[in-house]
Amino acid sequence: MSSPTTTDETGIWATIREAPPAVKALLVGVFVNKLGWFLQVFLVLFLTTSKGFTDVQAGTALGVYGGGTVVGLIVGGSLSDKLGPRMAVMISMFGMAGFVLAIAYVPNYATVLVVVALAGAVGQFYRPASAALLTELTPKNRQVMIFAVYRLAMNLGTTAAPLIGAALVAVSWNLLFIGEALAALAYAAVAVVALPKRAKAPASSEVSEVSDVSVAEAAPSTGGYLAVLRDYKYVLFLLCMFINAAIYMQYLAVLPLHMKSEGLSTWWFSAVVALNGFIVITCELLVTKVVQHWPARMVAMIGFVLLGGGLAFYALPGGIAIFVIGTLLWTLAEIIGGPTMFAYPGMAAPKPLLGRYVGSAHAMFGLGSALGPFLGVWIWNNAGTRVWLWCGLAGAVGVVLAYFGMQPTAETEEPVVDITPASEPLPSESS
Repeated sequence: MSSPTTTDETGIWATIREAPPAVKALLVGVFVNKLGWFLQVFLVLFLTTSKGFTDVQAGTALGVYGGGTVVGLIVGGSLSDKLGPRMAVMISMFGMAGFVLAIAYVPNYATVLVVVALAGAVGQFYRPASAALLTELTPKNRQVMIFAVYRLAMNLGTTAAPLIGAALVAVSWNLLFIGEALAALAYAAVAVVALPKRAKAPASSEVSEVSDVSVAEAAPSTGGYLAVLRDYKYVLFLLCMFINAAIYMQYLAVLPLHMKSEGLSTWWFSAVVALNGFIVITCELLVTKVVQHWPARMVAMIGFVLLGGGLAFYALPGGIAIFVIGTLLWTLAEIIGGPTMFAYPGMAAPKPLLGRYVGSAHAMFGLGSALGPFLGVWIWNNAGTRVWLWCGLAGAVGVVLAYFGMQPTAETEEPVVDITPASEPLPSESS
């Protein structure tokens, strides 16, 4: 048999084909759920056209939703550790279905804000749980690739969702919310049927007979998020996630303003965004097939160089060619670094805190995504195109943080000897 670290055995189809049934179900469930990702896309339009609220009120509601998602990612990490990924996904999807339906019928603006915040929070519980389960059930040498497949499932779903949503809105706004609720319930059904239950904790007599390592792995999570914060290297990685998201979001916040100021039509901005989406969907798995064998720290550093450099490239004169080249550079950063950055929390986490490590990483990315646009537009209004140079500087800071925060350890870099699923139940499986 060939070495387990060969490209063939960590390739795209081998990773998908030999993944445990629960992982395949998880990928399908996430894809179906994202097909119904309507709320964030259509919330402002719904509140202004159907409910009659002002633009400011609708924008505030969208901001409240974003804040709720950050809180939900943190809570979701704790739920995953305490109750298990399967239960966290079920709570998230059943709760999301109820809150989404409620938005269509709540009577006043204050209630809308409350329900939107709850929908944003509860609807994100599943993300740390899903990522934690992918980590648990996938051999280490295939984790970067499985996260690339996971990202593809999400990207395909979110790309199709606005088109499906527009078709539903043409019939009825209520149908839009019913559609998202059904998508959430479909993922909940996948969790009920296909995801493994958490194993019962061993009795005290059984614990005394196992090794110290086994006891540590079987013990319930302790320390909460304070234990995560005591991992100083990982805190540096969390700052990497924040910076990554904050500067990445400028393609949605500042880029359209810059292109408009250059006299370019909205069509050109749409074409640039579509170029990014096309490359990510078609090329990310192929690139991951190569970079998954590189040290995680090196991949992250290359990603920050390309991300910061690509955005800084926008500061140059040259018209549409500059925007296309800059977009190609930071898109390359996304397809090189994205899967590794989102797989790394599972590599760095101790098992009892896996959900919290994953949840904190997703939360920092969400916080960067929420604050980045405000910071970017503020700098644009005060400094013009120099905002892109600040993005380049932030990318350089990310390189330094990745170097010191993602130092290789025996836990994260050791080779995997056996790529076949273990015959014994995993910590999250039923006994």
